[in-house]
Amino acid sequence: MTTPAHSPEDSTKIAGTAAFSKFVAVLQLIADQTGSSLSISQLAALSGYPRPTVYRILGALMAEGMVVENPRTRNFEVGPRLINLASKAWDRSDIRTTAIDALRALRDITRETVHLAVPSDTGMVYIEKLESPQAVRMTSRIGTRVTLYSSSVGKAYLSALGSEDSERLMRAITMQKFTEHTITDIATLREEIAQTRQRGFAEDREENEAQIFCLGAPIPGPDGAPVACISISIPLFRKQQDVQASYIQPLLETCAGIARKLAGPG
Repeated sequence: MTTPAHSPEDSTKIAGTAAFSKFVAVLQLIADQTGSSLSISQLAALSGYPRPTVYRILGALMAEGMVVENPRTRNFEVGPRLINLASKAWDRSDIRTTAIDALRALRDITRETVHLAVPSDTGMVYIEKLESPQAVRMTSRIGTRVTLYSSSVGKAYLSALGSEDSERLMRAITMQKFTEHTITDIATLREEIAQTRQRGFAEDREENEAQIFCLGAPIPGPDGAPVACISISIPLFRKQQDVQASYIQPLLETCAGIARKLAGPG
């Protein structure tokens, strides 16, 4: 007997997956907002879903505590249950646990904000942030998603991949302009990644946020592939003249030290 290509059960699974993907897409849009929140109209425009669909998704997410409605703005924000689940995942992360002491030391040496980021699809997500002890601080937070092409952690990650994997990811990126300095074409990005690979660290020259300069470097895992990246974020007005000694050397030493810990004894 010939087996049908798709059984009714398969169709149900596919339909369920499609519905779940819509929930995740809306939740991701809400989570990606830094310092602001989104209305139903904005979520419908950004997601491409009809307003009634977004309304139903928001109702279900709110019922589960994944999303809350801000009573003042009537916009939507990440809810307490999602924050709780995420914090448990971050606390149990081997990379974060292994890196935390070294990250604190790097923050103390540079006196600037330090981020630890891991890859997520065609972006990077911050799983740790240690604030600068100085007055001006970054608006980012744990859970913030940043791009591969405009952030120092993203460019550091691309540079540490093999050429085929790096090219595949670059071709999958949809680029948008955040500042006048943001790279928005793949040819320029290829050149940037080649330079980053050669020098061993990445730069974000006001590409993500005006007046903020960032340096990033990858942390290789035991097999040599990058598992995470670290960045140092520096307001331009207090950037030290000796960038190599003040930031790059401590950053590279920190990444190397964490890599040795991840590799274990031997």
